[in-house]
Amino acid sequence: MAKPQAEMLKSPAPQEARAKASVAPQVEVAPEQLVYANVLLYGSWLGIALLLLTNIIYLTGLVKPYIEPAMLPQYWGMKASEFVRVANMPTGWGWFKMLGYSDFLNFIGMALLAALTIIGYLILLPAYLSKKDVPYTFIVLAEVVVLVLAASGVLAVGGH
Repeated sequence: MAKPQAEMLKSPAPQEARAKASVAPQVEVAPEQLVYANVLLYGSWLGIALLLLTNIIYLTGLVKPYIEPAMLPQYWGMKASEFVRVANMPTGWGWFKMLGYSDFLNFIGMALLAALTIIGYLILLPAYLSKKDVPYTFIVLAEVVVLVLAASGVLAVGGH
């Protein structure tokens, strides 16, 4: 006779099912890929911590902002190009000169987060060079060149 459903839920799973459930598939990962993953992991947390810290600095007023928070509503309805012109805001890498103002400090964390891929690739490069892995070396070098050129503004295209 079949067991009632309540009894079936209480009974432990058969030994075979428990043994199969605890075995995870084994995947081999190259050491340089683990290093890359760790760079992304810890770099992301560092970037988030920097964003949090610089936001606290801005909100507490410990460092003077370029634009006072009370003045922000007058800029809300403007197009970006108009805002840049009226507020005399820097463009491109001009924010770097403005790090003395609290409303520009958060760019540090954003720049770190944006640079993590480049940093990770640069860490991969010596491993691929030492292995004489030509295809991956070429891919890493190409990625770094394209990302650095894009970040520098040299490859700027479009209307932004």
